[in-house]
Amino acid sequence: MTNHLHDALLAPHRGSGRTFLILADGSRISFGGFHDLAARYAHALRAAGLAPGDRVALQLEKSPHMLAVIAGAIRAGVVFLPLNTAYTPAEVGYFLSDAGAKILVCDPAFAPGLAPVAGAQVRLLTMDSEGAGSFADLAEGQPAEFPTHPRGPSDLAALLYTSGTTGRSKGAMLSHDNLLSNAVALTGAWRFTDADVLLHALPIFHTHGLFVATNIALLSGCAMIFLPKFDLATVLRHLPGATAMMGVPTFYTRLLSDPRLDRGLVGHMRLFVSGSAPLLAETHREWQARTGHMILERYGMTETNMNTSNPYEGERRAGTVGLPLPGVEVRVCGPGGQELPRGEVGVIEVRGPNVFQGYWQMPDKTREELRPDGFFITGDLAVMGPDGYVTIVGRAKDLVISGGFNVYPKEVEEALDALPGVVESAVIGVPHPDFGEAVVAVVVPVAGTGPDEAALRAALAEGLARFKQPKHIAFLPELPRNTMGKVQKNVLRERFKGLFAR
Repeated sequence: MTNHLHDALLAPHRGSGRTFLILADGSRISFGGFHDLAARYAHALRAAGLAPGDRVALQLEKSPHMLAVIAGAIRAGVVFLPLNTAYTPAEVGYFLSDAGAKILVCDPAFAPGLAPVAGAQVRLLTMDSEGAGSFADLAEGQPAEFPTHPRGPSDLAALLYTSGTTGRSKGAMLSHDNLLSNAVALTGAWRFTDADVLLHALPIFHTHGLFVATNIALLSGCAMIFLPKFDLATVLRHLPGATAMMGVPTFYTRLLSDPRLDRGLVGHMRLFVSGSAPLLAETHREWQARTGHMILERYGMTETNMNTSNPYEGERRAGTVGLPLPGVEVRVCGPGGQELPRGEVGVIEVRGPNVFQGYWQMPDKTREELRPDGFFITGDLAVMGPDGYVTIVGRAKDLVISGGFNVYPKEVEEALDALPGVVESAVIGVPHPDFGEAVVAVVVPVAGTGPDEAALRAALAEGLARFKQPKHIAFLPELPRNTMGKVQKNVLRERFKGLFAR
């Protein structure tokens, strides 16, 4: 029996001197060097007491070492659990307990806060070289060869926890084939080859930076400019050496804010991809006008990896997330699960080899969201056009029902975002004594403009039915976002929930 992920992503690079990682300081790590480091880390995981199927949690700043620990876990048959570095010790404690992790590998700076939540049940190791609690010391002197543990397509590879904004965080169980099948589909759809150089400024505790960007690079054999985070000046400096970039919408708006971004800087580029949060159609158009490139927007989530993508060749339609990827079925359904006609708003359901196995130790929740026929109920509201293009209109939980009428926040947000003086907006529903819920718009104005609320209302009244128009407009300097750039509407709902209280 083979090891499904290792054999496709890692084994082909054994002994290769070709560049895999180009670091911010200009230093380089070859594919072969990374392969050998992963072997030493696989030995270290075994030396730490992990057996195949055990879970290792990682709370590490982005580095080649974190990638190599994950690659080592794959080789050792160990299930890896990458954790957002913004999680508090209390949150990490929940993940450790829920996943039954035996080892937590963290940066030395995190260790004092994490030691109490690790306790006696979880062995805490740091990525430094000091003392018995050092993962680096366990790896020191280990051989660059490792007897890779057999793992099949359906074996569990990773646990990724959802954000938990609507309740207790859930561990999505992702198999070897969930990850590999999606990498294969994306590599082909986006035409990646070993001639590419991918600019990587995303975090690697998340699907986008880890399973999309990194797995594509390993599968295609392309190099990555591996930056610790998005820094505008650093990204601008490295763009001339890249052929492709993957980012969140914030990356593109920040680049557009700098006059150095022009066609001369990126004329050699092959591809710009955006995901993890909605890309404003205005940003799409401004990027094309400024650079000559059309951003390719796609749609995915923790439980499914990527589901749809605008085409590499063909129309990249602003405001849509494109067409279903090869091998992925997408349907838009009503409340009872019946597929709706094209053009009607409903919940996206997806089925394919990319769809996760279920939620860790939550069989009831798994049954709620995974249908017996294999379709996953995403909770995202969308419309599928006559030609198959999918347009996301919001989350089902974000739907506002005001006076018995459905209000889709994205429709109101698009109307607001198109108005002068508005940078962006978020529309939410809050409790209202007469209407059940009231539409509230939170607007980020252009700096120094002080938009006229009356003018905004007058403009909205021309294009929106009265029940869709905000009953209150609030102005904030910025919208609250998570680490992947998604607007945290739950934070806004909490902030404004008492607005109409009597």
